[in-house]
Amino acid sequence: MTRTPLSHVSPFEQLRAPRLTRRLVQLAAGLVLYGWSMGMMYRAALGLDPWDVLHAGLAERMGLSFGTIVIAVGALVLLLWIPLRQLPGLGTVANVVLIGLAVDGAIAVISTPDGLAARLALLVGGVVLNGLAGALYIGSQLGPGPRDGLMTGLVRRTGLSVRLVRTSLEVTVLVVGFLLGGPVGLGTVVYAAAIGPLVHVMLPWATVSLEPEPVLSTT
Repeated sequence: MTRTPLSHVSPFEQLRAPRLTRRLVQLAAGLVLYGWSMGMMYRAALGLDPWDVLHAGLAERMGLSFGTIVIAVGALVLLLWIPLRQLPGLGTVANVVLIGLAVDGAIAVISTPDGLAARLALLVGGVVLNGLAGALYIGSQLGPGPRDGLMTGLVRRTGLSVRLVRTSLEVTVLVVGFLLGGPVGLGTVVYAAAIGPLVHVMLPWATVSLEPEPVLSTT
């Protein structure tokens, strides 16, 4: 299997790079599936990932839909890119809107199943789908999500390690979300343990090359 590495290019270069149509379709599919996977984990009612614990806690306190909070928090996080001098790509902006709309749609049509076994199956399916969806939208090479961009921007500006910055961010939002009433549980642990390996396995084949198309010789 050929593994295509992620390219480090500007948002403008991302749009000028080859295979834009394929990459746009993959981006949209990845973001919609990502929102759907969040809805599955939400309806499993066994705990959420750290950022979604925060989203759920805020939604409960503010009386807004889960997806509306996802969009609002994404937009606020994107504002934090300004002092970090981060430039959002098309995928970054699409991430803010599409995931929130998709998760509200998923929550509207999925109900929490009866029985622990069914809820566990919904949780595991949501985590696996989340890994695939993340690989698809990251692999489209049209810009990171606002939360990932915040992490990489802090790493670049502070000189701290990715592990330390990511862990600090996720522990902070998890604690705040828990204090607001967000659901922490088995799903939180399963997600934390599984999502890294899942994306690591899926990302290489989901990454679309930005290299120019080879020119076929006519001689």
